[in-house]
Amino acid sequence: MTTIDLPIRSAEEDNAWMADGACKGLTHLFFPTAAERPQARERREAAAREVCGDCKVRVECMTFARDHHEYGFWGGEAEDERHAAGYRLIAPIGVRARAS
Repeated sequence: MTTIDLPIRSAEEDNAWMADGACKGLTHLFFPTAAERPQARERREAAAREVCGDCKVRVECMTFARDHHEYGFWGGEAEDERHAAGYRLIAPIGVRARAS
């Protein structure tokens, strides 16, 4: 049996795409504040979606969020959208809030 030596990549190498994100410096658009109201969330996510629209690493970002079960807005996709696409979180904020 032959073994294949795969190169070991560091987390920095795997996440190098993040340096090219259009969202750099705009964290406030991608993660909610404590006790964010639904209307504020809609406005914040609309602004985040615009930033993501022209981002050259949007697909990598969305894939990362789906694979790592991230919270917040990633790759043009909100938590509830990832949840609806089958990428579950333990306590997705958007889904939990709408279920009440």
